[in-house]
Amino acid sequence: MFRLLILALALAMGSSASASDRGVTPTEIRLGASVVLSGPLGPQTQEFGQGSRLYFDAVNAAGGVHGRKIVYTTLDDGFDVKRAVDNTRQLIDEQGVFIIYNSTGTAQTGAILPLAEASRTIVFGPVTGATAFRQKVNPYLFHVRASYADEARRIVSHLVDTGISRVTVVYQDDGLGKTLLAELQQAAAAVKIKLDAEVKIDPKAPDYAATAAATERAQPQAVLLGIAGGTLSKFIQATLQTSIRPSFYGFSIANVDLIRRDLQENARGIVLAQIMPPLRNATIPVVSEYHKLLRERDPAAIPSAFQLEGFVHAKLLVEGLRRAGRNLSTASFIKAMEEAGEISFGRFAAKYSPTSHNGSSYVELAIIDNAGQLRY
Repeated sequence: MFRLLILALALAMGSSASASDRGVTPTEIRLGASVVLSGPLGPQTQEFGQGSRLYFDAVNAAGGVHGRKIVYTTLDDGFDVKRAVDNTRQLIDEQGVFIIYNSTGTAQTGAILPLAEASRTIVFGPVTGATAFRQKVNPYLFHVRASYADEARRIVSHLVDTGISRVTVVYQDDGLGKTLLAELQQAAAAVKIKLDAEVKIDPKAPDYAATAAATERAQPQAVLLGIAGGTLSKFIQATLQTSIRPSFYGFSIANVDLIRRDLQENARGIVLAQIMPPLRNATIPVVSEYHKLLRERDPAAIPSAFQLEGFVHAKLLVEGLRRAGRNLSTASFIKAMEEAGEISFGRFAAKYSPTSHNGSSYVELAIIDNAGQLRY
């Protein structure tokens, strides 16, 4: 009932505001986000932005969305929650963005949602798979990527299929790491797999040798990685200096390009959950479109899985903006998305309705091969 009252109010206000909603002008649609551009997670977040801007630029070059060009502003928060809140407040109050698009982080998303709700600002495609944001519909929050719970279940299912029983979790001691740990605990409990050890690492002051030693003491067959960025690669490097040779499993937040660069031949065999279609499968329409636009921009550019993820997010957002019509408003966008049902880009599909804004549940596992590429 509360949600219906919110939407009724939004529709009433939207009918008068129409195309003049904050961040929507006759010529522009302003988007913004507080994201991680510095620190260990900075490189992959920059790739998200590059993929998004690749698609936005193509849309703008073709005339925009109903004649409006998309303007996308990002502010660095260094993965700090307070800075994320301050940045988001600035984007909403001072820069007047229409949508917070592809912001970064689980704790950060939880912290900015009150600002978004108070200002009736949509948060679209935040980089978090946390279940807590998906259990109840928030009219202003739309997910794109599959949840961390979807990824954890797929990883644990593979352990069952391969008969692995000695399992250790290594997680970064922050909001993201604790969220991934909780999802793995729940997925393991559901299939009665015991997690023999749970080892935490401080992402701001990591002691890789100590973390690797604690992992070695557990003698795992598999190590499930609730870590990301350079922390992941350096932990694996430290573990390979010990006596154990476990299989490593990571979530989709792991950066395969960074892993390949840091670990080189030692990257072979690492298994990563993937929540986007295979980067090298150009038979998938959205993947083919990404490669085409990337080549047109720079024939020497190297395709990136994180760029593809940003590209898919941008394409889905633009589809919603188009369906919202010329009289774009917060209310018309919410209505268009909730009436969308399934939006499919070939192998990737996202679903929306009045009872679910959860987007995609697509998860596959891929293994890094001898060439450092993901093999599905």
